[in-house]
Amino acid sequence: MALAVVHRACIVNKVATQSVTNFPSRQTMATLTLRKLNVDLSKGFGRHWLGGDPYRTALFNALSMTFPLGEQSFIDSVGALPEALLPDPAMRAEIGEFIGQEASHRFVHQQYNRVLEAQGMVFVCGPSIERRLQRVSRAGPEIWVAATCAIEHYTAMLADGVLSVPSWMDGAEPDMHTLWSWHAAEENEHKAVAIDVYRAIGGRYVPRVLVYMQASFFLAFDIFWQTADNLRREGQLWKARTWISGCRTWLGRDGIFWHLLLPSLRYLAPSFHPWQHDNRQLSERWLDEHRSAFRSSGARGPQG
Repeated sequence: MALAVVHRACIVNKVATQSVTNFPSRQTMATLTLRKLNVDLSKGFGRHWLGGDPYRTALFNALSMTFPLGEQSFIDSVGALPEALLPDPAMRAEIGEFIGQEASHRFVHQQYNRVLEAQGMVFVCGPSIERRLQRVSRAGPEIWVAATCAIEHYTAMLADGVLSVPSWMDGAEPDMHTLWSWHAAEENEHKAVAIDVYRAIGGRYVPRVLVYMQASFFLAFDIFWQTADNLRREGQLWKARTWISGCRTWLGRDGIFWHLLLPSLRYLAPSFHPWQHDNRQLSERWLDEHRSAFRSSGARGPQG
């Protein structure tokens, strides 16, 4: 039985390796640009900044609270790769600019989270996330980068929704709308970097999928737990309107669950690549229409 499972895993790995030629070329990837956001978070924002809706606000705040830890792990996972494992200079340059974007996101969300702390919010799932990230970082480059691939896929799916489903940000305070849209545009731009790196270092199909399944469970648990705690501290947890909004946010016509369902399953395919869903126009349109929202500090054209 065990030998049969191993044999099947080897076959899947072989199929995944053979199908690499079917992935979009790196020429299809969006240009990476380093940008500084022109939003002053020192003045704070409303307790229910997202359309006066406690549930949607608590959910997006929960996401923000997890970002600095996650983004630091993304940076460390690809930044720690030795040149012997990843000798391609073009890809190493791409990693540098991926790190630049993620460092900027981390900085902005650290500021964001300080406002939440001043409002009485507590990052209750932080210690458990830190412990898991420490274990992942000790598991070796393949597993660590696989974890980055998994969470980057979720941030890319959420970014697609922020940019393409207006109801997700309906009624948001202008600065917060800008912050989330800027973050989404850049997440969308670099959504394939981690998985391209994973393949370049010889990452295999089975570990990628197993890590993704585990990351999916913990991500769902962490966001639910943190959102619930945010609502509890606001005195909103047991109010009927909170959970009516929660059901609508996840399961309504524009619900997050429906937006994530098929793209999350596509990750399980051996031939999966983020640019199979080419949505560059979402980032390009928002960035072109909101040039005053940021300052550009560098750019890279697509690599051949």
